[in-house]
Amino acid sequence: MSQLTPKTLQIDGSDFRIGVVAARYNEIYVDGLIARAKEALLRASVPEEQIFVERVPGSVELPLAAQLLAETNDYDAIIALGVVIAGRTRHDEMVADSSNYGLQKVALETGVPIINGIIVGKDEEQVKERCIGEMNKGQEFGQCALEMASLRRKYRPS
Repeated sequence: MSQLTPKTLQIDGSDFRIGVVAARYNEIYVDGLIARAKEALLRASVPEEQIFVERVPGSVELPLAAQLLAETNDYDAIIALGVVIAGRTRHDEMVADSSNYGLQKVALETGVPIINGIIVGKDEEQVKERCIGEMNKGQEFGQCALEMASLRRKYRPS
């Protein structure tokens, strides 16, 4: 994993509306991602009432949830958060791959930035470090949403 995280840009998010679709599976870790993403958005002045969180069963359901939110055209960006932990079968790979493909497809078809915040780990320790530990991936996902919302506004002004 790269440690070369991009420098945080100062973005005024005071008039952004950000959607968050989040899996309930591996909830303690996903809750950590939500909290850290919201912290980044709030620091950029996105009002808390303009951050909408919708929960779904698991990561496979994230693309459809993201599409439903994107189609409302109410959101400047959508963050999809989930956690997939490897097991004894290849199920984790299938979930991660299909969710990744689905989220990218929604973004390209709707023109709404969809931030892929699905953490895939080989074990629970890797996931813990990224979701509630030293690596603050949730903050990175929040920052990415701000940057992409700003870019969308630049090329698709209201």
